[in-house]
Amino acid sequence: MKGRVLPLLLAALSACASTPHGTPIRVIVPRGSSFAAATDSLHHAGLVTAPLLFRLYARFKSEDRNIKPGTYLLKRGTPWPDIVSALNGGHGLVNTITIPEGFGLIQIVPLLAETLHVPVDSVNAAVRDPAMRAEVGAAAETLEGYVFPDTYAFPIGTTARDAILEMVKRFEREWRPEWNSQLTAIGLDRNKAVTLASIVEREARRPEERPVIAAVYLNRLRAGMLLQADPTVQFALGRHTPRVLFKDLEVDSPYNTYKYPGLPPGPIASPGNPSLVAALNPARVDYLYFVAAPDGHHEFRRTLSEHEEAKKEVKSIR
Repeated sequence: MKGRVLPLLLAALSACASTPHGTPIRVIVPRGSSFAAATDSLHHAGLVTAPLLFRLYARFKSEDRNIKPGTYLLKRGTPWPDIVSALNGGHGLVNTITIPEGFGLIQIVPLLAETLHVPVDSVNAAVRDPAMRAEVGAAAETLEGYVFPDTYAFPIGTTARDAILEMVKRFEREWRPEWNSQLTAIGLDRNKAVTLASIVEREARRPEERPVIAAVYLNRLRAGMLLQADPTVQFALGRHTPRVLFKDLEVDSPYNTYKYPGLPPGPIASPGNPSLVAALNPARVDYLYFVAAPDGHHEFRRTLSEHEEAKKEVKSIR
């Protein structure tokens, strides 16, 4: 027996001082599970290689009777003290959702409903919440543009409103105080700046072009020209189209910037940090036009005649 004690102690010490590594593994601890059952789940997932010793360790620490049910994300090599702490504190990361930059509510709402296992109507109600809209200064009827693109992990039972609130808070944390002074410099309020950033997000394919695209639209605004931004037409149509056709330009909506002057009433998607920075710090250029080339870059021009020539060049490449 004595010959087995030392190896067991060494194994326990090693497990307590190991380093987490690899991709997190999901382990579900159902409600009412005993510590032994939770240990079995951890063992089957490859997170605990010596289940009996792990149980003895938790019992010695008097931490084997208050585990919380939930879904836990743990890496292989996580020290035993950290695993036991997670089980007792209920620190389970669950319901993970990633909102890519440029996603609109038309994509976010059903994705969030599926992730949280809640009705789509409850998410639609949350993104129209008057209090949250007033808090961020959204001028439109929804929180479009203020649901910040990022990866979130919501505990089981999170409501649609709580999830949207966290995403909006993430936007507010991302908004830097010094950006407020930039609003005066570009002559826009925050809602209009976020709206511009959302258009830039949908237009830009190359990061270095974001400030230039923002400058083009600001130049057009200052010149009293229609913005003629294709992404706003797609938003008005309620669907994404590979190319905006002439018939699409007839849609009667304040978001159709081919018909209505100025910026649309609100954002058309969720802009990420780079697009917000670009909108607030546009390039110092006098371009008024641009056209997208097949490889994703844009050709920028100052005059309509130059723009028409650029369009012909791009068409010939296509």
